[in-house]
Parts: sequence; C-alpha cells; structure tokens
Amino acid sequence: MADEITPGAPAPHKMPLPHPPAGQDRPVPPAEPNPSRWGRVDDEGNVYVRTADGERAVGVWQAGSPDEGLLHYARRFDDLRTEVELLATRLNSGAGDPKHALSSAVQLRDGLADAAVVGDLAALGDRLDRIVAKAEEALASAKQEREEARTAAIARKQALAEEAEQIAAESTQWKAAGDRLRAILDEWKTIKGVDRKTDDELWKRFSKAREAFNRRRGSHFAELDKQRAAAKARKEELIAEAESLVDSDDWGPTAGRYKDLMAEWKAAGRAPKETDDALWQRFRAAQDKFFARRSAVFSERDAEFAENAAKKEELLAEAEKIDPAANLEAAKAHLRRLQEQWDEIGKVPRERMRELDGRLKAVADRIREAEDSRWRRTDPEAQARVEQFRERVHQFEAQAAKARAAGDERRAKQAEEQAAQWREWMVAAERAVADR
Repeated sequence: MADEITPGAPAPHKMPLPHPPAGQDRPVPPAEPNPSRWGRVDDEGNVYVRTADGERAVGVWQAGSPDEGLLHYARRFDDLRTEVELLATRLNSGAGDPKHALSSAVQLRDGLADAAVVGDLAALGDRLDRIVAKAEEALASAKQEREEARTAAIARKQALAEEAEQIAAESTQWKAAGDRLRAILDEWKTIKGVDRKTDDELWKRFSKAREAFNRRRGSHFAELDKQRAAAKARKEELIAEAESLVDSDDWGPTAGRYKDLMAEWKAAGRAPKETDDALWQRFRAAQDKFFARRSAVFSERDAEFAENAAKKEELLAEAEKIDPAANLEAAKAHLRRLQEQWDEIGKVPRERMRELDGRLKAVADRIREAEDSRWRRTDPEAQARVEQFRERVHQFEAQAAKARAAGDERRAKQAEEQAAQWREWMVAAERAVADR
C-alpha cells in the first residue's frame, strides 16, 4: 500500500517507534476505534484532521476506501501516542534522562502542528505539556542535586586539602602521615562533580601540600642519614678503643673506662639499621672478653683471699690467748711474731678486713694498755709528786698546831683548811700511782 501526496499538502510520514526489548516482538499499537471523530477523507482522497483551530490537511489517500485511509492515519497517531506514553513511563520511573526526555517531548509537541496523523491532537498536546513540565521539574531537581553534590564535593576536597596542608606543616609521624596522604589521594580521585576551575585550584593546594611534606620528609631522612653516618663513625672509634682494652690487667681503671665507653655509645645515637646491630655485637664482644678475664682473675683472687682469711683466723685464735699480765715482755714478743706472719699472709676479702683487723688491734691494745700501766706505776715523777703533796700537808698541819698553841684560832683554822686541800691532792696522786 502506497500513499499519494498532493501538491501543497504536508507529506505524511511514519513516526519512529521505540525499540522493543531484546528478544521481544515490536508491540502493535491499538487502532483508534472511531477515527472519524478526529478526521475525514473527502471525495478526492484528501485526508483531514480536526483540531481546535479547524481542519488541517495531513495527506492524500487513494489506495483504498476512505475508512481504510482514516484507519491508516489513526494508526500513525497511535504510534505517536505510544512513543509519548513510553517517554512518560521512562521519565516517571526515573530510568530516562530528563534532559533527553524534555528535548524529545518538546520536539514531539512542536511537531504536532504538522503531524500527518488523525487523532486527539489536543489531548496528546496536553499530555506532552505535562511531560515537558515533569521533565523540567526533574531537570531542576537534578540540577539542585548536582549543585548540592558539587557543594559537598567541593567541601570534602577543601577538607582534604586542609588536612594535607596541616600534615605538611606539622606532622613528624612520617610513615603514618605518608600513608594518610596516599589515602587522601585515593579518596580525592573518587570525588566527582566539581567544576574544572575549582577542582584545579583545590588540586594545586593538595599537590603543593604533598610536595612540601615530601620535601620535609626527604630533608629529615637526609639529616637522619647524616647523623647515622656520624654515629657509625663514632661507634667504630669506640669499638677500636674497647678492643684495645681487652687484654688490660689494670682492672679498676679499665672497668671504669668501659663504663664511660658505654655512656658514650648511647650518646652516639643509632647508626644505619643494617650496620647498627653488627657494631653493637663487636662492642659488646670486646667488653665481655675483658670482664670474663677479670671475673676469672677475681674468682681466683677471691679463693686466695678466703684462704688468707682462714689463716688469719688461726693467728687470731693464738693472739687472743696472749696474757700480758703473766709476762708482758713475752706477750709483746709473741704479738710481734704474729703480726709479721699476719703481714706475710696478705689480703683477705674486703668484707672481712675490718672484722679481722679489729680483732688483732684489740689484742695489740690490750698489750699496750698493760705496758702503759706498768710504766705509770714505776714513773719517778709521779712518786715525787706524792712526796711533795705529803710534805705540804705536814707543813700546814704544823702551822695549824703552832697557831692554836699561840691562841690564834683564826690562823690555825686557815692552816688546817690548806692542809686538808693538800691532803686531797696527795690521796689522788697516791691513788693514781696505785692504779698503774
């Protein structure tokens, strides 16, 4: 079946139908049950559609009866109506693009004035008006959502840029900060919807902060490498000295120097990680070797000192039996002999020195006291003082007797008091001699 177009009449055209889902046949739209309500075919085959503005020629039909012609153009209207309904369905479901829906609806609505169809164009125009309004509303909503999303995206990127700037300026937790900057970059890539100008500005801030952090971190580790190289050199010097002291027999000063070396080792700081442990092992090995030698020597010496202490205890047992009262000269000779043996024995453990020396000193003190006592008893000066005091007593007693015989009681009493004083001194001197 073919259509014929009269000059000046709009060319009839078939409206495109939506593509059916894969695997399904294209549905056939229902025909207008009474197309004569909306149009007619005149005796010459001209086809008209009724509109609010009157009839409008839409084509020519000469291939069959007028009813068949109307039905043909009514089916075209149904195709157009189906396209409009599918457009509305997609828009209402949210599956369609509002911008595309608006463009399509406006194009369809604008084309109704020339559409080669027969049907209720006014109703279809109203339907398209509602679709246009719905699409415009959806576009406005989508624009608002995009603007809100853009605002949120800008705010998030600003927050990430600020965090990166803070990290770049303050953080010294290099690993954690580096990991966080990488996480910020990963998140940054997922944030969409920022306009190009703003996005470029924010990216420059973030990039600048990341570069500043990397420079500061690089500078830190460069300085750290420098310090560790210096620490390595210093520790190698300390190792050399420690190894040179390994064979020293100057136990006290050498042990003190090793203690100082340990303090200097700690103050030197850490060497590079791959060498620090090995340096420590060398340093520690030198110390261990020296102190092992010292420990062996001290153990041998302690055994010798313990044996010396036992020998001195035997001498003390003998010394403490000395009786200076029986024979002072023999006691003194015996003590000198024991003291000579004491000195020959040598050193004892440090914790026993005071005890053992104290016991020997006590024996020596006892003998010395006996000797001092004997000397005091035989001291001629002490005896002379006793006689001098006795003579003075006799003198004052004689003066007292003479004064009393002369009747001078006052002088007699005075002389007796002086005699009593000298008698006290005489008794004290006699007692001192006796105590010796």
